[in-house]
Amino acid sequence: MNRTIIALGLLACSTHIAAQDVNIYTPGTDEGIVYFLPKTALEVNIIATRISYQPGELCQYANRYLRMNNVNPQPETYWEIKQIDVRSIGVPDSTKAYIIKLKDKSTLSNIELTENGIAKAINTTFPKEYEQQQGYELEKSLPHESTRKYMTEEILMAGSTAKMAELTAKEIYNIRESKNLILRGQADTMPKDGASLKLIMNNLDKQEKALTQMFAGTTDREDKVFTLLVTPEDNTKDKIVLRFSRLLGALSTDNLAGDPIYISMSSTAPIPAPTDDSKKKKKPEGAIYNIPGKGNVSVSYQGKKYFEKDLPITQFGSTEVLVNELFNKKINTRVVFNPETGAILKIDKD
Repeated sequence: MNRTIIALGLLACSTHIAAQDVNIYTPGTDEGIVYFLPKTALEVNIIATRISYQPGELCQYANRYLRMNNVNPQPETYWEIKQIDVRSIGVPDSTKAYIIKLKDKSTLSNIELTENGIAKAINTTFPKEYEQQQGYELEKSLPHESTRKYMTEEILMAGSTAKMAELTAKEIYNIRESKNLILRGQADTMPKDGASLKLIMNNLDKQEKALTQMFAGTTDREDKVFTLLVTPEDNTKDKIVLRFSRLLGALSTDNLAGDPIYISMSSTAPIPAPTDDSKKKKKPEGAIYNIPGKGNVSVSYQGKKYFEKDLPITQFGSTEVLVNELFNKKINTRVVFNPETGAILKIDKD
């Protein structure tokens, strides 16, 4: 994108000079406020979980004392896909750059732009309630309880690993018995109220979990987001956007160590027939905005469909004009655009 275009466009964020005409922008030939309409890019977000397992130091005795089968004695790290999400985002379309000439008797130049020069609002301020929420709630394991602080003196003084396992298992069973006696109301000293009961039970649960980790081991889970941009194309079928491996996580499309993640998309509404090029070059006679089309987008991995939704896609739509007469100072028209699609979100006037 031409840097001159961006520089001119950003001037509009603080400019309130009257203007009247809107022309297709040709770098170096006109003066005024430049703005862009957005085109759609599909932001594909793969939320994957990295799972790390560490065996407990008493794992070889898990079945003998706690009847825990299939406890893995080896450390292990692997990845799982938790979610795949696709969003339509707007990027400046260099083929749809327009310039507002500075003239009197119009409020059209009172235009608010994004940092990339995309039109957000005319003759008003972009409302905060229309701002899109970003980000995802990501999982991250909390630090594990220290097992040593819950071991009795007898456990710590055990002369062998086998004896330590036996004594630790007995302590776990004692904790379970204490919990059962409290719940049945048969304990020698019962909690005085509900808050005390909850506190005691939480402490017993914490002790049991920490000691059980000596046999079962610990598992940590941490989410990570892998993001890539895809240009929408009609009738796209099973295009590889990324590869994913259980052992290695997200990989590039040419790394055959992972299985492919596919994206498919198609227009869900007829694409307008292209207009004559000669007509496109005529003066637009007002503020240009998008009427985005829609496309069905789906993403799959290993035969499972993780995402499918109709999304707004400007390339599958058309453009229209808000005529200059709407921005006569006597009418005072206010317009809010969606900076992701270029569509009108709200329009009103005095």
